[in-house]
Amino acid sequence: MAEAHVKDVKIEVKRGSLLELEVDAIVNPANSMLTMGGGVAGAIKRAGGEEIEKEAVENAPLPIGKAIVTSAGRLKAKNVIHAPTMEKPGPTTVENIYKATYAALELACNMNFRSIAIPGMGTGVGGLSPNKAAKAMFKALEEHLNKGLKVERIIFIDLNEEVVNAFKKTLKHFIERH
Repeated sequence: MAEAHVKDVKIEVKRGSLLELEVDAIVNPANSMLTMGGGVAGAIKRAGGEEIEKEAVENAPLPIGKAIVTSAGRLKAKNVIHAPTMEKPGPTTVENIYKATYAALELACNMNFRSIAIPGMGTGVGGLSPNKAAKAMFKALEEHLNKGLKVERIIFIDLNEEVVNAFKKTLKHFIERH
């Protein structure tokens, strides 16, 4: 695990499952139709229950750059933030990852969530390299911090060691700039 405190925000990087975390919200890197078939979304639905997807799809289609919140069913987290990284399952872009992360952080702030967990956005079905995804995610975080982000604890977490290493490397560069 790696961690840092930047502008009163605790930023952590961990290897593990976001399904196990007791946080105000976990982020689902969704598709615009908010169906939860594969990847992180599928794992969230299997662990938390079908009701998460049922609640989410009522808001579809949701454009990239927007986010919605649903209940978390049986998960330890209190809520799920669905932030589309792609219109339909398949390849995504660095810009989409940036927009999705920014939208998730903005919604977390608006909902007064104190803790949020974010997986490697776009690194699975989206096909992006972990390094490119991590840079886009931390760019969105930096912009929120510069605006006075209200979330107290942000956990970047993934099961994939390569994604975790990309988070750690990006966090190190992030700290050096602050």
